Amino acid sequence: MKSQKSQLLSNLFASYDLRIRDPLWKDIYLSKPFKQLYLSPSVQKLGRIKQLGPAFHLYPGAVHTRLDHSLGVYYVSHLMLVSLLKQAISSGSDVLMTEEGMRTFLCAALLHDIGHFPFAHSLKELPLKSHEALAAELIENEEILRTSIVNAGCNPQAVADIIDTKRFCKDKEILLYRALLSGTLDPDKLDYLNRDAFFCGVPYGNQDVPYITANLLLHDNRAALPVQCAGSVEHILFSKYLMYQNVYWHKTNRAATAMIKKALLCALDDTILSPEQLYILDDEQFFALPSQFAYAPFELFSRVQDNNFLTCTFEESFEKDRSLDSCASSLQGRGEMENALYTRLKATGSYPKLKPFEVIIDIPEPISFETDILLIQENGTSIPFGEYDTLFSTDIGKVFTKSLRKTRIFTPSYIDRQAVLKGLES
Repeated sequence: MKSQKSQLLSNLFASYDLRIRDPLWKDIYLSKPFKQLYLSPSVQKLGRIKQLGPAFHLYPGAVHTRLDHSLGVYYVSHLMLVSLLKQAISSGSDVLMTEEGMRTFLCAALLHDIGHFPFAHSLKELPLKSHEALAAELIENEEILRTSIVNAGCNPQAVADIIDTKRFCKDKEILLYRALLSGTLDPDKLDYLNRDAFFCGVPYGNQDVPYITANLLLHDNRAALPVQCAGSVEHILFSKYLMYQNVYWHKTNRAATAMIKKALLCALDDTILSPEQLYILDDEQFFALPSQFAYAPFELFSRVQDNNFLTCTFEESFEKDRSLDSCASSLQGRGEMENALYTRLKATGSYPKLKPFEVIIDIPEPISFETDILLIQENGTSIPFGEYDTLFSTDIGKVFTKSLRKTRIFTPSYIDRQAVLKGLES
């Protein structure tokens, strides 16, 4: 008679026999109920939203979608469950996992991005709901989606609790899956680093996912790795740094996202567009907004779509004590600085065609290269990665962040850099 853990492992393969071909992971298998969930309208909408927004203007292959990514996260999550059960069977240790709980985790992995709307990650500063909160709302309120989740043998509330980490939850098994989906070694990161690198045609994001997932452990209900796998954690952090430097925060990509953010902020401030109107859009609907509203700042949408970006006329490393950076760190302060610079440029008389929304200050949000992943030593004790690895100390992490964060000013190409510098000094 099979043990409970062996039965759980067997059930992860028993009915998952419907194949979807993926260019990154090759064959991804779904059960019939999960295939129906995948085909639900809320999930299929993700196939109409590019994973990297305007990055395809810089890397033409980067036209993969959030649907591709969601399948990948589901796939890596499945690998993690298989590995954890195999480890438990081999060591004889107990696991806080049930068949329904594992299905719920896989469901959350597949649905983790359904609250995404175009450019959502680039718009975190705006007064908008997080995509995790929107996902939870959809799961609880969208009838077709709820029915599909229930038919897959999952509790919609539990799925929402895993995705939205700000929801109150005291169920230990659900909290375990929440930590797995939103941690240093989470399946989200392991898929998007590999997938984004693959479609951009760059080597920086490639991770040895089979090795990482095969060595994954649970220690005090937390994800952990044997100490000999510390290099894999370093690789993830280095990859994250290089992908931000060369893809996510590349100057061209920052220009495009800054333009979109400026147009949306203007539209929200002027009540041309409500957040609720934005949440339901896919990429095609998003870029159709200029044809629906006679609103001047939406000109920036068309420019981004046509690969006609504003030019970077100022770029310096972010310095919190510099007047520009400290004033422009908040949305309100940034808007005031942009308006002041626009006014000074117009006052020169040299730029009669300059429009108020064509002067944009861009400051990326802070990011961290610290991790609390546990490393398990040979004697069975654990040590936080940051204490074991001196390379990725707090100080070095700050150096990485500082080298990435650039304060930039984007203007039309005809604006003279010296005029911008003079305008900042006034």
